[in-house]
Amino acid sequence: MRTSMNRRRSKTSGKVILAAVLLAAGCAPNVSAQAPCKPSRRIRLATLIPSGTSYHHALQEMAAKWKQSSNCDIELTIYADGTMGGEDEIVRRMRVGQLQAALLTVAGISAIDPSVGALQKMPLVYRSLEEAAYVRAKLAPDLNRRLAEKGFVVLFWADAGWVRLFSKEPGIVPQDFKRMKIFVTAGDVSQSELYKSSGFNPVLLEWSDALTSLQTGMIDAVPTIPLHALSNQFYLSTHHMLALNWLPLVGGLIVTKKSWDALQPAEREAMLKSAADCGQEFQLLGQQETQESLEAMEKRGLQVHPVSREAEEEWQKFSEGFYSKIRGNIVPADMFDQVVQVLHDYRDAQGATRK
Repeated sequence: MRTSMNRRRSKTSGKVILAAVLLAAGCAPNVSAQAPCKPSRRIRLATLIPSGTSYHHALQEMAAKWKQSSNCDIELTIYADGTMGGEDEIVRRMRVGQLQAALLTVAGISAIDPSVGALQKMPLVYRSLEEAAYVRAKLAPDLNRRLAEKGFVVLFWADAGWVRLFSKEPGIVPQDFKRMKIFVTAGDVSQSELYKSSGFNPVLLEWSDALTSLQTGMIDAVPTIPLHALSNQFYLSTHHMLALNWLPLVGGLIVTKKSWDALQPAEREAMLKSAADCGQEFQLLGQQETQESLEAMEKRGLQVHPVSREAEEEWQKFSEGFYSKIRGNIVPADMFDQVVQVLHDYRDAQGATRK
């Protein structure tokens, strides 16, 4: 027994000696590093992006970088899935200070300043996503200035690929869709009126009501990107998709100027860099997510209808009939004209390069 006690004392003495050596060498455990992180400032961000998607993960990575660059002083809380309401409601919450940031589409940001509509609300004006990105880069300084004057700071712009037309019955040419009830984002009255004037039957709804409305017959068609159709299970009701590049789905990450100005310059610089990285990730995800989403839905019965040359010409002529109604009404005339001019210059330059 005495031998056993001596062994225990020896082990205890050894631990005490080891601790003393570590302390003397300055190798004591870092207690503060293991203390729980308690951010003193919180930024609340809302979006309609579905949780669990690659886009959501990109936002989470950005949040982690913001936290790290601020030495755990700033925490970004993300409210995904439209839990803070539709985009109009999100903007309202930002105005009253309930939210400090949001990732919104052009439809939502246009509620702040309609000039943003130039990036998206001109159907079939862009021939490629490269064209859309070029125009976006050219218009960004002006758009950012206009939004700053309204109290919002843009951290990045990005697109998520082409909006396609999903429908219950096959739709190939414009006349086919005139027989359908088409979803339009709630609050976008100008877009609804535009569709009505062209013979469509628009129905204003929140995105959170889209699936139920498809199931009950309240709507028959939804213009959206493939990832959105997959994650929200629209494909269970809309078994057809027209492979028409209707318009790019463009969005931006915005914060209230009040909350942005309250940050230190070094904090803003680090956060802006992380946001830019997130925006680039969104761009890379667009094409990849589109292809993967289409493949997943086709396996579940989605029929993708290609667009023939004749049908494409019919859609082009139809969309051009929109432009005189869009200019000065949905998109301010000066911004509409800028898009047309920038595209003209870009295409001339591309043509010269090919020669």
